[in-house]
Amino acid sequence: MEQELMRIGVSLPENLLTKFDTIIEQRGYSSRSEGIRDSIRNYITHYEWMSDVKGRRVGTITLIYDHTKRGLSSALTEIQHDYSHIIKSSVHIHLDHDNCLEVIILDGEGEEVKEVAERTMALKGVNYVKLNTALPAEKS
Repeated sequence: MEQELMRIGVSLPENLLTKFDTIIEQRGYSSRSEGIRDSIRNYITHYEWMSDVKGRRVGTITLIYDHTKRGLSSALTEIQHDYSHIIKSSVHIHLDHDNCLEVIILDGEGEEVKEVAERTMALKGVNYVKLNTALPAEKS
């Protein structure tokens, strides 16, 4: 059964659209729409995977952000203080004058690990966030 297609409008910065168009051309998509559909499917799959992070997890959150955005560094610090009971360490690297890379290492309840990543993702000026989790190895 074929589904009805819905038309939407999306506003994007020119540099983001240019990068996206380059990728869809390299990957051989027949249209920008097909690339967007594939991207949305991947986003949904990732969201569903993140929604299932339960039980004890160890993991990392990798983020790249623009430290010149007013209030962003303070907001990131506040999040990390709110979850200091599961954050074991972090590494901070200056990529250039404006951008920083941070890797946060966590060990705790999966729901809280996910909350840290989602709160971080929601901040304006955060350009990249990737959560990776694993079940800790059981002792034998």
